[in-house]
Amino acid sequence: MKVEGKVAIVTGGGGGIGGAIAARLTEHGARVVVSDLDGNTAGSVVDAIERDRPGTAVAAAADASSIADIERLIALAEDSFGPVDLYFANAGISGAPGLDAAEKDWDLSFDVNVRAHIRAAQLLVPGWLERGEGYFVSTASAAGLLTQIGSATYATTKHAAVGFAEWLNVTYGNRGIRVSCLCPMGVNTKLLYEGRESGDALGAAATAAVLSAGAVLEPLDVADVVLDAMDREQFLILPHENVLDMYRNKGADYDRWLRGMRRYQDSLLDSQPLDNQQGN
Repeated sequence: MKVEGKVAIVTGGGGGIGGAIAARLTEHGARVVVSDLDGNTAGSVVDAIERDRPGTAVAAAADASSIADIERLIALAEDSFGPVDLYFANAGISGAPGLDAAEKDWDLSFDVNVRAHIRAAQLLVPGWLERGEGYFVSTASAAGLLTQIGSATYATTKHAAVGFAEWLNVTYGNRGIRVSCLCPMGVNTKLLYEGRESGDALGAAATAAVLSAGAVLEPLDVADVVLDAMDREQFLILPHENVLDMYRNKGADYDRWLRGMRRYQDSLLDSQPLDNQQGN
């Protein structure tokens, strides 16, 4: 699919991958609603876009997991630019480390990382089926294919996000609905470093694991990979190509992979400073 002339919504667009995708979309001729829980950051992204490409982007403060807010974003896009063609379910949270994450932490992670995607699809897919076209891009993570050392909420919900994107692709892929799933490893955003700043050994290990697994990419580089994959209508978007090798190794011998991950986790925990050796 070519994005020129299309109308898009990007959630979690106040910076990082979402902000970069919004910028690249407008550079390629799309018009975009940029939403973020923090409306000021969404506004800053749109201000930067509008300086070079006036009339191509609007900002909105919105909770990506709220049905009412998603409906409001769709209405804003239609009023500003026309029917929504592309939806980027990009908003996400890292989640609390360890097994003792509270019920509210689990609920929030499922709402933002999974149910936000489900709710958006429920609102958009019927109209796309009538029009015969639409594109849903889910931002998951390499953790959704492999796992995440440290955060059970993140690892679990990102697996679920991949599963939902697969289901959408299988169910509607022959009816004009394109679906892609973005699964990066380290990207230079605030989310990457939250674990290290948590003061928890498992959280610090989570950041260390990603930093040691491969190159940390810039958000604009990831956005370029996303648009290229959409042009080819490719389902699995892997900005870090070595993730595919890791995924194949996991599937080839699951028990061996689990043993290796346990050893890797132990080595990361052993290397953490003493002031992080708490909680778990």
